[in-house]
Amino acid sequence: MAPTISRRAQLMPASPIRKLAPYAEAAKRQGVRVYHLNIGQPDIETPEPMRRRLAAIDDRVLAYTPSGGTPEALATFRRYYRSLGIELDESELLVTTGGSEACLFAMLAVADPDDEVLVVEPFYTNYNAFATLGNLRLRPLTSRGEDGFHLPPPEAWQAARSPKCKAVLLCNPSNPTGTVYTRQELEWVAQFCREHELFLLVDEVYREFVYDGGTSLSALSLAGAEELVVVIDSASKRYSACGIRLGCVVSRNQAVMDAALRMAQARLSAPGLAQAIAAGIDEIPSAYNDTVLAEYAKRRDVLYEGLSAIPGVFLRKPEGAFYLMPRLPVDDAEHFCEWMLSDFSHDGATVMMAPAPGFYATPGLGRDEVRIAYVLNTTELTHAVAVLAAGLQAYGERGTG
Repeated sequence: MAPTISRRAQLMPASPIRKLAPYAEAAKRQGVRVYHLNIGQPDIETPEPMRRRLAAIDDRVLAYTPSGGTPEALATFRRYYRSLGIELDESELLVTTGGSEACLFAMLAVADPDDEVLVVEPFYTNYNAFATLGNLRLRPLTSRGEDGFHLPPPEAWQAARSPKCKAVLLCNPSNPTGTVYTRQELEWVAQFCREHELFLLVDEVYREFVYDGGTSLSALSLAGAEELVVVIDSASKRYSACGIRLGCVVSRNQAVMDAALRMAQARLSAPGLAQAIAAGIDEIPSAYNDTVLAEYAKRRDVLYEGLSAIPGVFLRKPEGAFYLMPRLPVDDAEHFCEWMLSDFSHDGATVMMAPAPGFYATPGLGRDEVRIAYVLNTTELTHAVAVLAAGLQAYGERGTG
């Protein structure tokens, strides 16, 4: 008899973003075009200065780098934060292998096995995986689509908190909902954390993507919360450089940063090539962010207007990031997303989405929702919406002939 794998391994959830990939690949083998709206992989070019840095690397030995990050990469991140009006010492930054490692380090640094982390659902699905790796529990507060997925009221927070809660985890702007929390919301959460001696972990990977003239306040700017705040960041989305896997943990709490550094030493170092590439950030023209933001705003508008015109679909207009989470006229989003890939095509194409149950911690929620990433150009998004509309109609008509 074979030995039994660990309970942690048994509990590790499959990603709703990627688990339907075999169905998508099977559809492609049948000649069906698949519009990938399931994953936040931008199609915008990585900035030329970063690509040039990669081409210029001629090291004869690709060696380990310092565990906390190369001096060059740390200086680049410090200059970036200075451009936001946030001054940081080198000891308040740690370079990580993507935002994923930054999130994992942050969670493990502030909570012990069986401790709880308050999280607003729906949330980035991989928080579930990181919690499972650390034997932590995500304690959910449910937000509502009717409220634009903004924060639940104070009484819900008080009711959800337990003696085992050690931290609050937010994503701002939000993946998967596109919600941007207001200054008032963030200040209230910081006050809640102060009152109950909780850490405030904030995933700010989508900080630059805020539409309609809005802004996103970094938690690092919250007065009086310096010892509570731990920020998770990444170069992946900001510079369309997901493949270099480079992020950082930022905190003014030295105990947290010391712990994160010891974790970083255990994995030796973040990729040296990625850190060398990141130094090209300093050479990116100032107009880059404005151009990219305008493009995503167009995509959001095309997708929002197209989805809003489909009978039975409900959604609010997202304020930031490049995701939205509509409610569809289906009973089982998991089955519908699988059916779209395995049994349906329209004009030779179908759509891949991420079913929403995996973005919740409360069983049963999200059964009629999907997460959609608007990372395709407006022409492809328009076609994808037409395919989705046809799919919803055909799905509703099954067995009625």
